[in-house]
Amino acid sequence: MQKIIIAIDGYAATGKSTQAKRLAQHLNYTYIDSGAMYRAVTYFALENNFCTTSQEHWNPQPLVTALGQLQLEMRFEDGQTVVLLDGEDVTPALRDHRVAQWVSTVAAVPEVRHFLVAEQQRIGRAKGIVMDGRDIGTVVFPEAELKFFFTADAKIRAQRRFEELQNVQPNLTFEAVLENVVQRDQQDASRAVSPLRKADDAITIDVSQLSIDATFDKILATLNTGG
Repeated sequence: MQKIIIAIDGYAATGKSTQAKRLAQHLNYTYIDSGAMYRAVTYFALENNFCTTSQEHWNPQPLVTALGQLQLEMRFEDGQTVVLLDGEDVTPALRDHRVAQWVSTVAAVPEVRHFLVAEQQRIGRAKGIVMDGRDIGTVVFPEAELKFFFTADAKIRAQRRFEELQNVQPNLTFEAVLENVVQRDQQDASRAVSPLRKADDAITIDVSQLSIDATFDKILATLNTGG
């Protein structure tokens, strides 16, 4: 069967990465976690003290200037994405709440998006990939042969993210996670460059009441019927 590009877009905490990884393994495709790429740039910005002000008054220019120095490498090992920044494995740090608070702001910077979109398109030229994110089916790979768009109620998404983070951040509250999810929705949908938007030819999957297995079954059913 000829290999294709599969794009999975949608709101934060809808399980896009989980499904994309599983689908890539099922098809023996390459999985590309675009969200991890944006979180890596955000982590780079935080570690270099480029994010010391409020987000409303943030000046992204120091980060933009430093992008050329950023050495980003991604590997897919044993079903997991490993992100190397300047040769160092920073994967665990990318899920920190501090990164979650800043990632939508950093991702809205045009130069950051151009930098990472070019990298994503370079990786995807060989086809046989599954990529998830916010603008994969609309900007990065508008020619993707199969596109999905995930959505779910904000409170359900916040609860799932809260449960993910409880073990590593025991002082985190559900209210803080919900506020972050809602804020990210607004930032992602309203940014000037590559806003979160469902592609006209994308298939919507509302995962609010679906388990991980049920969601995957829906994806496979679409694949088996040719979309």
